[in-house]
Amino acid sequence: MAMVKAKDGAELYYQDWGSGPVVTFSHGWPLNADAWDGQMHFLAQYGYRVVAHDRRGHLAIPFDGANRPGAQVSQGLLDQFWLWSMQAGQWNAYESIKAFSETDFTEDLRKIDVPVLLLQGEDDQIVPIHDSSKKSATLIPNATGIYFPNAPHGITATHQDQVNTALLKFLRS
Repeated sequence: MAMVKAKDGAELYYQDWGSGPVVTFSHGWPLNADAWDGQMHFLAQYGYRVVAHDRRGHLAIPFDGANRPGAQVSQGLLDQFWLWSMQAGQWNAYESIKAFSETDFTEDLRKIDVPVLLLQGEDDQIVPIHDSSKKSATLIPNATGIYFPNAPHGITATHQDQVNTALLKFLRS
């Protein structure tokens, strides 16, 4: 199992697929690394090395926008998310949520010196877009923001083809 040790001694699992220029996926909520499988598989086929670290937890229905009129979210997708969430330890999920909700990352974001792609659904019920991605885009020097109209928080699954296309275009630019 691929593990990395954080500065505080915590050991974190990560997935590392493919070879070539490295693309790192990070999710702002405690999901597991499998949430990026669709993007990792796609980009590995195009000659990228893709890495995603493990985080856990969350609620599937608003995450995938299944509570919106006209939403077409399969029960299988909701069940998959539930399974990932149930693999999280309660303490891990609590500490992760506590850390990101109580920590001001403003100065850290200003220090990022590599190109960053911010992707978010405009109908994100979990993380308000103006308080997260759009605010981050003003703080990160080389940030590009792509926002999907009427899309939920879980765009890597609900809008996989559009996300993959945007990723490949960004990486090739």
